[in-house]
Amino acid sequence: MKNLIQTALTALAIAGLVVVADAQTGKPVTIVDANTVSLAELAKLPNMNAELAKALVAKRPFKTIKDLDTALSSLSKADRAELYTKLFVPINLNTATDEEILLIPMIGNRMLREFKEYRPYAALAQFHREIGKYVDAAELARLEQYVFVPLTK
Repeated sequence: MKNLIQTALTALAIAGLVVVADAQTGKPVTIVDANTVSLAELAKLPNMNAELAKALVAKRPFKTIKDLDTALSSLSKADRAELYTKLFVPINLNTATDEEILLIPMIGNRMLREFKEYRPYAALAQFHREIGKYVDAAELARLEQYVFVPLTK
């Protein structure tokens, strides 16, 4: 049994490294990833309950934030917006749709234009440099946690 657990943990660690190796992801500050958060932690988030948390876990993995948004359609738009301050599926800066970008809490049309203006992003450093022209360091850190940049080969 111990070997089985060790093998499973090793496989999970390797899988995590593959994901990290394929993309630069923002550092979580105030949010958790909807695909990896524990059931218990999920149930404690704003506008969640045990039943909805179980339903979300059963629908994993969410490929996009839009998939998560659809799964949460029983919540009002305002309740989902509040929840997204704590739970999200990171978006690809180079391919995210307007609708996906606008699901980031407190993003408006102006910042939507700025996100898209600098595409394609080669690295998160470029995101920092360009978006940092418009927001302070704290806001930049908040925005970064919602995005990723795939590494090009």
